[in-house]
Amino acid sequence: MPTLLLLRHGQSAWNAAGRFAGWVDVDLTPDGEQRAHRAGRLLADAGLLPTVLHTSLLTRSAWTGAITVTAAGRAWLPVHRSWRLNERCYGALEGHQRSAVRAEHGDERYRAWRRSYDVAPPPRSPAAHAELLCDPRYRDLSPEQTPRTESLADVVSRLLPHWEQVLVPQLRAGQVPLVVGHSNSLRALVSHLDAMTPDEVPHLNVPTGMPLVYELDDDLVPVVRGGRYLEPEAAARAAAEVAAQGGDSGSPPS
Repeated sequence: MPTLLLLRHGQSAWNAAGRFAGWVDVDLTPDGEQRAHRAGRLLADAGLLPTVLHTSLLTRSAWTGAITVTAAGRAWLPVHRSWRLNERCYGALEGHQRSAVRAEHGDERYRAWRRSYDVAPPPRSPAAHAELLCDPRYRDLSPEQTPRTESLADVVSRLLPHWEQVLVPQLRAGQVPLVVGHSNSLRALVSHLDAMTPDEVPHLNVPTGMPLVYELDDDLVPVVRGGRYLEPEAAARAAAEVAAQGGDSGSPPS
C-alpha cells in the first residue's frame, strides 16, 4: 500500500512571535527543533521509515527535515528540495503581527486572508519583490513564478506539478516520501488528496511538528480521508490552536 508521510516544520521564531512569515526565511526555535526530533522518533517507533525526503527551500523546512530523518536513523536519505513546497506568499502581510493585522482589518478580512481558498492578501511592494528575485535560491525562476501574493488556490496550482511529476512516480515505485512543508503547502496538498470543497478548506488546520500519515490505494486515493496523526489527541489540540489564530471557531472536517 503506498504511504505518504507529511510533516509541517517545527515551531519557527515567527510562529512563536505571532508574525506572518510566508517566503521570509525564519529559523526554528529550540522547541521547534525538539519537536522535529520527536517527530523522527515517532516515525521510527511506528515503523514508518521514509525512503526520500522532500523539503521547501526555506530554512525552517530544510532544518526540520534534517533533524527528523536523523532522529529516525535515516540521515543518509536522498533529499529533494523545491520552491513548490514553500509556504504561501502572504504578500504585504509578511513580517506583520497577526494580532495587529486582525485589529486593523477586522475578523472577516483577516479570516479570509488566512483560511479561505481563493482570497489573496495585498501584494508585497515592488522593492520587496525585487529583493526576493535576488535571492540565489530563486535564480532559476522567472519573475512570474516568484509570487507577490498568493491565495491557497495559487499554492495548489504551483504545488501540483511537484505532486504529479515527482511524488506520484515515487509512490508508484514503492518509495515512502516524507514531505516536510508548511501550513499552506500542506493544506494545499491535503485539500487535493482529500478532494476537499472550498467550504471545507477554511476548517483545515495543520499543526507544527506532528507526523501525518496517508495510506493510499492503487489510485493514490486516501484509504482514510484526512489521514491519521501519530499523536491524534495532541494533534487535535494543536490544530485547534492554529484554528484560533486564523479566527476559525469551527471544527476541521472529518
